[in-house]
Amino acid sequence: MTFKAQVDDIRHTLSHITKFDQQRAAGYFPELDGDLLDAILTEAGRFANDVIAPINFPGDQRGAKLDGGGVTMPPGWRDAYEQWAQAGWGALPCRAKHGGQGLPLQVGLAVQEIWNSASMAFGIGTILTQGAVEAIYEHGSEALQAKYLPAMISGAWMGTMNLTEPQAGSDLAAIRATAEPRGDGTYAIKGSKIFITYGDHDLTDNIVHLVLARLPDAPAGTRGISLFLVPKYLVNDDGSLGERNDVACAGLEHKLGIHASATCVMAFGENGGATGWLLGQENKGLACMFTMMNNARLHVGIQGVAIAERAYQQALGYAHDRRQGRRPGGHEAAPIVEHPDVRRMLMIMKSYAAAARSICYLTAQALDQARLAPDEADRVAGQDLADLLTPVAKAFSTDIGVEVASMGIQVHGGMGFIEETGAAQHYRDARIAPIYEGTNGIQAIDLVARKLPVKGGEVVRKFLAGIREDVDLILEGENISLGHTGHRLSEAVKALSETTDWILQRGADEPDRVLAGAAGYLRMFGLVAGGVALVRGARACGRDGAELNLARFFCENIVPHVAGLSVSVTAGADSLLAMPDDQLAL
Repeated sequence: MTFKAQVDDIRHTLSHITKFDQQRAAGYFPELDGDLLDAILTEAGRFANDVIAPINFPGDQRGAKLDGGGVTMPPGWRDAYEQWAQAGWGALPCRAKHGGQGLPLQVGLAVQEIWNSASMAFGIGTILTQGAVEAIYEHGSEALQAKYLPAMISGAWMGTMNLTEPQAGSDLAAIRATAEPRGDGTYAIKGSKIFITYGDHDLTDNIVHLVLARLPDAPAGTRGISLFLVPKYLVNDDGSLGERNDVACAGLEHKLGIHASATCVMAFGENGGATGWLLGQENKGLACMFTMMNNARLHVGIQGVAIAERAYQQALGYAHDRRQGRRPGGHEAAPIVEHPDVRRMLMIMKSYAAAARSICYLTAQALDQARLAPDEADRVAGQDLADLLTPVAKAFSTDIGVEVASMGIQVHGGMGFIEETGAAQHYRDARIAPIYEGTNGIQAIDLVARKLPVKGGEVVRKFLAGIREDVDLILEGENISLGHTGHRLSEAVKALSETTDWILQRGADEPDRVLAGAAGYLRMFGLVAGGVALVRGARACGRDGAELNLARFFCENIVPHVAGLSVSVTAGADSLLAMPDDQLAL
């Protein structure tokens, strides 16, 4: 279960696939030079290797525990978190006001990939805190920002997101938690929330909950939801902690994976009402929460990449160590890495992780452009691209996280099915990522029903035109090292473009037909975008090398699936919709 932080792969992605260096040269982040970036990534890798990775497997075995005093984390976790906070990692991507380091999202995403590869259960807590910080920045009053953000940015306190209720999962219109104005600027929050990640723990002295609830006169549905800041402990004017708020963990979920991440049932207001403060405007809470959710969706995408990387590393190590079977003409058992089918699985695992990583960092690059570009038109273009790519980054990356982790078990053979090897943990941990922060089916719906039609399809057509230019360059410079890469990509881009036009033409009049193929379309999009990105990175490195071989493998072995997916998306709805509900019954 050895782990080596994937610093070189992240450097390659930032240097050769995203526009990070161009943005830096254009002055987007004037205080960040190449030496500082290398130092950040190197130190993050060292910290992950030495401090976080060693607690991952024992943390999974022991898990978080709930007793009368609250949730206790596994041995070693508080010490690891305190080292993480003291090193200033929590401040890295936060704005300079209130103590952040103000570094670009691409750098923040890079260190999050490293933390989550070392331990996904550790990394998710830091992701949620950073999302909460962003929501408070965007929607909190100056007083709330001054009182809560310094401690959250420093890592002294952590943050959570409280959306889900037993009857309200993805359909937030069904939320029943209430908020009663007290007349002094505070609200009495009452209700129950489930599936609250890091809802309670002993890593920090305070936890800042962001809670969706309804005011007494709120309209029905999502138009009547407000967002509130509800701390575990009230905070005095001098910043010290006051009395315990009326918030408690009522139970821990017994989950398939990420056992060391406390997933809580939270009870608010069982003794009169938890004290909360409004964030943003009344009845506009869902819009406020999406500030946090969109941040979280990209970071959940990088969790998919991270767990794929961890599963690949473990499978690769096992394949080199495990000897079984003879190669043709051989006389001794060979390491299984020499067998073509095992090599096939390892290449799929590695190339999928690299393709998904590229999409996530391209999304972060677009968000940095949206926030930091000096020109308004560039900022708008960056936000448009980020909006288009976010559902792909979340869904494609987390789907491949599960697939790669499953394949990692297959490489191990029977030993992969045994918990002691650790391969099964990666699969169990990975399985939540396609579910939380909006299931991948919802991401696919968002892509085809909301993102493609933006500006009459102008945004997606501009994106497709850009990748066609990349493919044309590949075809013009085709050589023996690239094999059939350019042709396979050209075919795939053509299929994706035609399928995009089909969706845009039918979305308004035949929504069920379009939605029936939404997941397949998102997969097409991810394969094409990932393939083009891998070749872009390989070409930047030269004609030979590991990057080129990996890109060629992906484009010649995986990208051809796009053509079949196109047929399924455009012509598969009839058989799906023709099946009556009663024929699905037992």
